[in-house]
Amino acid sequence: MKFNTKTIHGGQKPDAAYGAVMPPIYQTSTYAQSTPGGHKGFEYSRSGNPTRQALEQAFASLENGNYGLAFGSGLAAIDAVLKLLKPGDEVVSTSDIYGGTYRLFTKIFEDFGIVFHFIGMENADIIEDYINSNTKLIWVETPTNPLLNIIDIGAVAKIANKHHILLAVDNTFATPYLQQPLDLGADIVMHSATKYLGGHSDLVMGALVVKDKDLADRLCFIQRASGAICGPQDSFLALRGIKTLHVRMQRHCENASVVATYLEQHPKIEHVYWPGFKNHPNHDIAKLQMSGFGGMLSFTTKGNNYKEAIKIVENLKVFTLAESLGGVESLAGHPASMTHASIPREEREKLGVVDSLIRLSVGIEDEADLIADLEQAIG
Repeated sequence: MKFNTKTIHGGQKPDAAYGAVMPPIYQTSTYAQSTPGGHKGFEYSRSGNPTRQALEQAFASLENGNYGLAFGSGLAAIDAVLKLLKPGDEVVSTSDIYGGTYRLFTKIFEDFGIVFHFIGMENADIIEDYINSNTKLIWVETPTNPLLNIIDIGAVAKIANKHHILLAVDNTFATPYLQQPLDLGADIVMHSATKYLGGHSDLVMGALVVKDKDLADRLCFIQRASGAICGPQDSFLALRGIKTLHVRMQRHCENASVVATYLEQHPKIEHVYWPGFKNHPNHDIAKLQMSGFGGMLSFTTKGNNYKEAIKIVENLKVFTLAESLGGVESLAGHPASMTHASIPREEREKLGVVDSLIRLSVGIEDEADLIADLEQAIG
């Protein structure tokens, strides 16, 4: 089944009760049993819910996995992955990652004795310098948030396999429409389904997809035991969003290309971070492992001017100044004071997350209106 068809039908079948084409919202906490332990596959909605199960099957189908899990948020999904570890275990992580992931790693799991090494992975070979007998997980985000750095998933997978280490990839920015990490050798794919998978800025959700049954069983146990599940209403909304993922992503990519090109030529803009440019680091790898360059980009103003950056985001009218990304509407953010504020300033600036950096989630509006909005805001 081709991807565009999977978004509509992948992992799905009409509801068994009445043939409903869309999975119904099973708004229930518990299920009747004919005898103790005798039920029709569901007993309590923390352990399983028919609407959530349909969504989890859709997640697995999109990523060419065998098992999908849906969580109450992207961070809840990451939390479940980290709970596979024990005190003393070590993680090698992409340095340029979402601020919430960094906060979870350093403010929660470091206190439980997990050791993290944050490194630039644009050259995958450097990872081996940080691997030892305690290393149990490599955490990759590509394209990264917010600098759109590209990491060679296949190359990292070879290193992880060589050392018998789990490889998890945050695929939120690319989505399975553009990139499928399991096919490139990853063990776990994570999504903040709040973003492109839901696609309409009306839910908060996380997803994990794996191929291996033993790994799936361990993660399912953590999901049930910790209880960070999503509800049936949000599951229904995510299922609805997925059905248009392919057409939305096509327009996101088209519009982002136009916006990136405009900004690159603007005299008041210092640098534009977008993997579609030939001079973008690892552009050739992006071409190989992605089928397009996505709807995200970032840029800096001339002279790293903080006040100028704030003026721009405050003056935007079509782009909305807001957290999050991946919705049909265009959003603008200031990572240093918003999404990445939890990372110490010195660490942020080492990575390139400077005070003048603006991140755009380019929506599916008419490209002419987006350019006009940027033109009036930048001046």
